[in-house]
Amino acid sequence: MTRVWDVPVHDSTRVRDVRVAAEAAAGHTGLNRDRTAVAALVATELATNLLKHGGGGQILIDTVDADLALPGAGRGPALQIAAIDHGPGIADLGSASRDGFSTTASLGAGLGTCRRIADHFEVHSVPGQGTVALARVHAARGDRPGHRVPDTAAVRAGGINIPLAAADHSGDAWACVRAGDHVTLLLADGLGHGEAAAKASGAAVEQLRLFAHLPPAELLGQLHRALRDTRGAAIAVARLDLVTDHLDFAGIGNIGARLLTGDTWRPLLSHPGIVGAHRPARMPQCRVPWTPDSLLVLHSDGLPSRWAPPAVAPLTAWDPAVTAAVIVRDSSSAARPVRDDTTVAVLTPTPQDRR
Repeated sequence: MTRVWDVPVHDSTRVRDVRVAAEAAAGHTGLNRDRTAVAALVATELATNLLKHGGGGQILIDTVDADLALPGAGRGPALQIAAIDHGPGIADLGSASRDGFSTTASLGAGLGTCRRIADHFEVHSVPGQGTVALARVHAARGDRPGHRVPDTAAVRAGGINIPLAAADHSGDAWACVRAGDHVTLLLADGLGHGEAAAKASGAAVEQLRLFAHLPPAELLGQLHRALRDTRGAAIAVARLDLVTDHLDFAGIGNIGARLLTGDTWRPLLSHPGIVGAHRPARMPQCRVPWTPDSLLVLHSDGLPSRWAPPAVAPLTAWDPAVTAAVIVRDSSSAARPVRDDTTVAVLTPTPQDRR
């Protein structure tokens, strides 16, 4: 089941809560003592930065797959720590990311420290809109802290998962698995929310890892059989062929899907039903081209259906989890309360300069 630590940070007492959450999440992910200490420090610095510069915000901690390299070449699981705020933004991001930089007469150890010790660190900030800072700490690190190992896969996947009302478990789950020359992105939304919903979506991810070689329509058939003893779930599946550069898509239920190609967004349509309960007698599968500037977004119904894509381009240059976090942040407000778990998963080409 998907375990997410969602900690609101609006006063200094929550900084300790963030550190405790990071340590608990590190244990859940299987990080050793040294890696746990790194994760706790990164989480603490990001929480402190939220208070000093963002006017408060939110820390999300969960476990993600480290990469989509060839089978056997992965670096294992990673702890992902995301800090999201609606604050004033950072005017000079380059300076703010260096050790020793401060606008508040502090030591300036925040973002620079995170960039130095995390295995991956990225910040996106727009003045007047807010900031997203994202760090990953791998269970098995590279040769030295903060050393970026080049991505060897042609595509990257990332996501943000926010449980309803900061619950321990999210009823949503996403995963991306490579099988040979195919990469499959799946997003499942278990019926309702809480542990029973998490069991359904978690079962879908387990099946994906076993049957990632199947085309989306066939995979949904396998998932339908496997989820019969659960509440069921809405599920969307997209499989990218890295040789022919086309994307196959199929979905059942209310998972949203949008594909960006160049400057144009197009919806990919799912069909009514609940995987594990009832599905269409015939499962259509659509095929679309995949280009170097393509980007796929899958999202559960916790996100408003009419969300607006980020206006800053090119989106393919960002870490896909950062893109997901910006979409979630810009689609939420106090005037629009969330009524369900919210997950956004993104698939995008790996920029040439990151390979």
